[in-house]
Amino acid sequence: MYDTSDIRKGLKIIHNGDPYVVVDFQFVKPGKGNAFTRTRIKNLITGSVLDMTYRSGEKLEPADCEEFTMQYLYKEGSKYCFMDTTSYEQVFVEEEIIGDTVNYLSDNLEVKVLFFQERPIGVEVPMFVELQIVECEPGVKGDTATGATKPATLSTGYVVNVPLFIQEGEWIKVDTRDGNYVERIKK
Repeated sequence: MYDTSDIRKGLKIIHNGDPYVVVDFQFVKPGKGNAFTRTRIKNLITGSVLDMTYRSGEKLEPADCEEFTMQYLYKEGSKYCFMDTTSYEQVFVEEEIIGDTVNYLSDNLEVKVLFFQERPIGVEVPMFVELQIVECEPGVKGDTATGATKPATLSTGYVVNVPLFIQEGEWIKVDTRDGNYVERIKK
């Protein structure tokens, strides 16, 4: 069991039978009365966010969450297949669980898959991924000094704005936190 003094960002706890992660917290010691901790917790299954207050001395139940490094293999219908890199066991994850990270899934990409009670509840991609541009318009000569961008479709189907000098077939690095172009990569 966790004590309120153990609360920190990223702590995984059970609240009403569901796994939650602490997104933000603030310890408050008023002039009168007992100290307490205000927290903002996010449901790891549904994504809903709650504001909770815990008095000092309260106990919190730890969530039985495990995180495995897995490799993305392929999509089958509405499920995505991942393979454990140590045991070679394959797991299928529903499309709703993956969410927006599907924009960055390329073949053989290593990701972190979060499990709760032996079922997958989340997929976390690396901070930066390298993807190939499969479609983009050619840049117009003379417009490069303005810092203008153009839309480019990546190998995953995701559309990102890139500088005008980027050509079709080139590889780029994309920041998965905001989905923006970072730099061109030589391959």
